[in-house]
Amino acid sequence: MNLDHVTLRTADLEGTRSFLEQVLDLKPGYRPAFSFPGYWLYAGGEPIVHLIPGRSSRVDRSSEIIDHAGFRLEGYSKYREKLDALDIHYSRMDLPELDERRLFVRTPTGILLELVFRENGG
Repeated sequence: MNLDHVTLRTADLEGTRSFLEQVLDLKPGYRPAFSFPGYWLYAGGEPIVHLIPGRSSRVDRSSEIIDHAGFRLEGYSKYREKLDALDIHYSRMDLPELDERRLFVRTPTGILLELVFRENGG
């Protein structure tokens, strides 16, 4: 089984789209003609992030929610350099027992994204 996609609800549809394009190199593509605005963002020919409009409100972390979306990527150093060049704040977590390194970033509206890198994969 593989996760098919994640849908992010955001008060800043255009800003979040632009952020995901810049940071994760996702590209907008085909989306059915739904009755509401949004984007399907593609990687490798697959629409892995769906963006839909939402209203701005504080997230209650004590309720049942999806906490963050994780993306497995290659090129840890390249992504750190990109985030630094874009002046995007991130935090790091190294998990040597899993041979992984992680970067955590937030979209312009505060959605938490985890970027996961296998050491042997960059």
